[in-house]
Amino acid sequence: MNHSDQPEEPPARTNGYNNRASKKPKLSIITESEIREEFRHHQPGVARLNNGSFGSCPTSIIEAQKRWQLRFLAQPDNFVYNHLQPQLLNSRHIIKDLINADHVDEISIVDNATTGAAIVLQHIGWAFAEGRFQKGDAVVMLNCVYQAVKKSIEAYVARAGGSVIVVDLPFPVNSKEEIIDEFRKGLIKGKADGMKIRLAIIDHIASMPCVVIPVREIVQICRVEGVEKVFVDAAHTIGNIHVDVKEVGADFYVSNLHKWFFCPPSVAVLYCRKSPVSSDLHHPVVSHEYGNGLAIESGWTGTRDYSSQLVIPEVLDFINRFEGGIEGIQKRNHEKVVEMGQMLAKSWGTSMGSPPEMCNSMAMVGLPARLKISSVKDALCLRTYLRDHFSVEVPIHFQQPKDGILESSDTEGPVTGFVRISHQVYNTLDDYIKLKNAILQLVKDGVDCKKLRSD
Repeated sequence: MNHSDQPEEPPARTNGYNNRASKKPKLSIITESEIREEFRHHQPGVARLNNGSFGSCPTSIIEAQKRWQLRFLAQPDNFVYNHLQPQLLNSRHIIKDLINADHVDEISIVDNATTGAAIVLQHIGWAFAEGRFQKGDAVVMLNCVYQAVKKSIEAYVARAGGSVIVVDLPFPVNSKEEIIDEFRKGLIKGKADGMKIRLAIIDHIASMPCVVIPVREIVQICRVEGVEKVFVDAAHTIGNIHVDVKEVGADFYVSNLHKWFFCPPSVAVLYCRKSPVSSDLHHPVVSHEYGNGLAIESGWTGTRDYSSQLVIPEVLDFINRFEGGIEGIQKRNHEKVVEMGQMLAKSWGTSMGSPPEMCNSMAMVGLPARLKISSVKDALCLRTYLRDHFSVEVPIHFQQPKDGILESSDTEGPVTGFVRISHQVYNTLDDYIKLKNAILQLVKDGVDCKKLRSD
């Protein structure tokens, strides 16, 4: 290979965001046409209203990722032994500053929030298996906890003899106090039944239905009620809402970076506040670095593609091209998703699932009762129909009536279905108009989920 054919090396980075910022030239503000160019790989004609599930990665970051991949492939030994760990440390320093952690050792980069949850719940499961926790000691969680986390609880905690207390998330919800009160009741009931609560699992942003949970207040309640450890599953937060782990006050906090922070899939951060148990946290994939601390263990889980973790400095540069940086993006996304949610609710004669202050860059909007959504299967069927026939991609939530009662209704009856709309920098008004018109067309044509099932 000629010298001119060598893959271009990514720019050198220093080990701290503040140092980097002082040495780099000021970036130009990104234009609308440049935003369109960054997401030109999105399938044309699709109203992409589901950034929340898989995120979105700009073209310039995909190209940066490819440069890292080629750098590894050009000389793997040199890259792994001399460059990989310093670059991962640089990414960890950036994340540390981003979420206001005290020390870089509290920051582990993992594949996704599911991996982070597995690390925490594996730790809890070992405590049951080794007799440090007693059979019947409990974990408390919201009923809306992500399905992968439920399965990790089943695999690690329930299997080892732990009990599970489930707190129902009020939805539709009118205020954060409703959620706080329900969680407090769950803790008090568990204690009244003689349970020692070893871990509370709290969503920061519930995935489905999507609601911002008052985690700081709930963490404080957990401390008062004697809950031993608190784990915040914040899969949707970084890049979506302001994150300050010291303000939240939890022992463990996990968030994806590929959902709202523009990283390529998949990459996440697991924050573990320094404590005497820190050394007992381990990555579930055991490799050469076992016993050297979770952050180091996570930085080498065997030969694999680490490029999604290495592009974090380039992602930060991309974000800082937007007016106001990450805070500006979050503010505009929040304002737009609320505006679009209110527009859709008005058009369909329904309402939003939560007040604006409990929305983030996603919002829940009630669907017309005439669609007759009566099960999770109906919701999936309607979602597939919107994708296949209207080129609209949007998740749909079925709200199970509690004690036969639903708090949301329109002129045709109870509202049992809600769309979860997202807003990211690439979305336009046309995306939401397309969804609005698709639903109105179905209602006009008398198409409901019963008919979709029969077809």
